[in-house]
Amino acid sequence: MKKQYILALDSGSVKNRAVIINREGQICSYAEKKISMYTPHESWVEQDPDEIWSTQLFVARKAIKLARLEPSEIAAIAVTNQRETTIVWDEKTGRPIYPAISWQSRQTGDICKRLLKEGYQEEIWQKTSLVIAPYFSGTKLCWIFENVPGARELAQKGRLRFGTVDTWLMWKLSGGKVFATDYSNASRTMLFHIKDLTWDEDILEALDIPRQILPDVYPSSHLYGETAANWLGARIPIASCIGNQQADLFGEVCFKPGEAKNSYGVGSFFLVNTGDCHVRSKNGLVTTIAWGIGDKVTYALEGSTLVSGISLEWLKHGIGILDSMPESEWIAKRVPDTNGVYLVPSFRGLSAPYWDMESKGLIVGLSDDVNRAHIIRAALAALAYQVRDIYEALSPDIPVPIKELKVSGGASQNNLLMQFQADIMGLPVIRPEIMETTALGAAYLAGLAIGFWQNLDELRKLWPPYVRYEPHMDEVERERLYDGWQVAVEQAMAGMR
Repeated sequence: MKKQYILALDSGSVKNRAVIINREGQICSYAEKKISMYTPHESWVEQDPDEIWSTQLFVARKAIKLARLEPSEIAAIAVTNQRETTIVWDEKTGRPIYPAISWQSRQTGDICKRLLKEGYQEEIWQKTSLVIAPYFSGTKLCWIFENVPGARELAQKGRLRFGTVDTWLMWKLSGGKVFATDYSNASRTMLFHIKDLTWDEDILEALDIPRQILPDVYPSSHLYGETAANWLGARIPIASCIGNQQADLFGEVCFKPGEAKNSYGVGSFFLVNTGDCHVRSKNGLVTTIAWGIGDKVTYALEGSTLVSGISLEWLKHGIGILDSMPESEWIAKRVPDTNGVYLVPSFRGLSAPYWDMESKGLIVGLSDDVNRAHIIRAALAALAYQVRDIYEALSPDIPVPIKELKVSGGASQNNLLMQFQADIMGLPVIRPEIMETTALGAAYLAGLAIGFWQNLDELRKLWPPYVRYEPHMDEVERERLYDGWQVAVEQAMAGMR
């Protein structure tokens, strides 16, 4: 029986997906299931690792069934995941010793302050290109060692394993035989030297993290091992592993320096390919490894916005002025503009390029003729303003200018938002017909590893049709609106001082 398909497992922040893709790059089946999120304390965000695993297995089986395939027809499995989320488990029992600490969680704020006070920022920046922030995995791992009874003793006995979600899923899928991650995920831990491509011994010593609990690190397109036959009905090669935002960059075929994408999900993530050039941002962004293929490593410059789609959820569940996400577009279209209203959604602080984690959300410009349509339109505009913030921050640093922006994620389906995004940046915005570009990117990498596809040129030809939004706003109006946004951000940053 010919192996004509790749099964991409996409473990996200709020749901797990499984997508089966054929040789033509087409989606043959899709399954998804939500995963729970817990907030035991203010600004803490945690998840159940066993639920992450069980829902991922459930949707994988469902996708195979929906495609009416035999497991033996699947050539490879691709794994992509929410990054930075930290899981520590006991290798002997297979049980997590604490819930998964989400990338969104800010419970390690005190540890970050301590590390900054002790003067570790420069060393960490030089080696990892990351700032010290609760966002990254290293401080989450420190927190577990300092707060979970018996954790350090188990680590000293060699029983503990640490991983981001990709490592956890591959370990489970392989029956405990694969304990690994890829360059892209490792580069988000704050523990990995992104030029030497090794776990950094000095940083591990400074954070008091034992090396033996960390996974092996390989290129993103790589034969990691096989699944245990009992999970999916056959032994299937695991042929790629990559963080979800890097997978999205690859799935949007941003293979050349200067090609960029932004995804709109729970957060918003802007990445631009910088090729083999390890670019240092002077404006609050981070250098990250985009992917590794063979002995070649591709880098990217990234700006992350912690609150994107969450702000629309707040309109729905927080203040009750929105009934559904699709409704936001047609309500916002009832008014020609925001009537001077700006909404700064810094519910969890401001991330790139500001990195002000103490800021609170703010609405400015209210008057008695402002209605809910203006506020909804302002919330949508905020998503686009935040993307421009990152674009402005990274443009001086990159060797090749960005000529267009490719987009993905739920909010990218909002035509009003995408047109405003093009207008406020002065760049064309391109949205592909296929929404699952993250799964597509992971599948592309797995296909390259097994010879399913031969090279990047072949993958570029497979890329789906798209919608293109051209900028129409004149430059004076564009800058007037953006100046107002910057004033609102400054007020949000000053408000809690």
